[in-house]
Amino acid sequence: MMPGIAPAPSQTNPWQSHTVVIRNVEPEAVGVTTYRLAFRDSSAARAFRFRPGQFSMLYLPGVGEVPIGISGHSATDQTWSYTVRVAGNTTRGLARLRPGETLGLRGPFGSCWPLDRCRGADVVLVAGGMGLPPLRPVIDEIVRDRQQFGHVTLIYGARTPDALIYPGQYAAWSRSGIDVQTTVDQAHLSWIGNVGVVPLLVDRLQRLNRERTIMMICGPEVMMRYTVRSAEQRGLSTEQIWSSLERNMQCAIGLCGHCQFGPEFLCKDGPVFRYDRVAPWLNVEGF
Repeated sequence: MMPGIAPAPSQTNPWQSHTVVIRNVEPEAVGVTTYRLAFRDSSAARAFRFRPGQFSMLYLPGVGEVPIGISGHSATDQTWSYTVRVAGNTTRGLARLRPGETLGLRGPFGSCWPLDRCRGADVVLVAGGMGLPPLRPVIDEIVRDRQQFGHVTLIYGARTPDALIYPGQYAAWSRSGIDVQTTVDQAHLSWIGNVGVVPLLVDRLQRLNRERTIMMICGPEVMMRYTVRSAEQRGLSTEQIWSSLERNMQCAIGLCGHCQFGPEFLCKDGPVFRYDRVAPWLNVEGF
């Protein structure tokens, strides 16, 4: 039996969409924006509980619905953050909205990152492109309870320096005891950081205790496959590696079948899986 992290129980009707108000719009990169959303109904806000790695369905009436990972939460003003890249009709519609406007939200859905298993362990977080937002709640949790975790490394890559998101937070993460390493595929003259693909930084990790490390990966699947290969060469097993996958989610509760991946439904069995559970299907052509 291959263990996994069970989905967190939903406290509401999974089909019910609640009205949320846009409190803030924060541009992150070209075509990428973070929206801070607040529930109009205070009881819905109190009932909403999520675990890092889960997602919500954002609904624009007359346009469509799209799954977006939860990228943060503020207990101070009871807002939840979603970092969105413009990629289709619904995200283009969302990009036209401004603070004060409303949309629908249902969820949260899906499985979560294995944070409980990380306590007392070293943690390596690996993200590529839009793979950082689903991992940001993990970083927030580690920062809040830093003494419970061992050595923590964040490796994050993007195509260009301008495509790196949340750059204003890297220094604060570093001050909190996280080894932040960034890299880009293509650099301009002012860039003084790493140049190259993400797996190369895994190859170069100075502190990687194979006996006590848990790795979490999110990003393009080709990046994840090569990152896992590098991790295995460094002595990690696929049972120590967790990944978040993305497919066409439409119902979010495993009924429509659009997100079927081998025997799994990513919306309810995932999106977070221990890597050995999904590795056989990542090499099958047609997925």
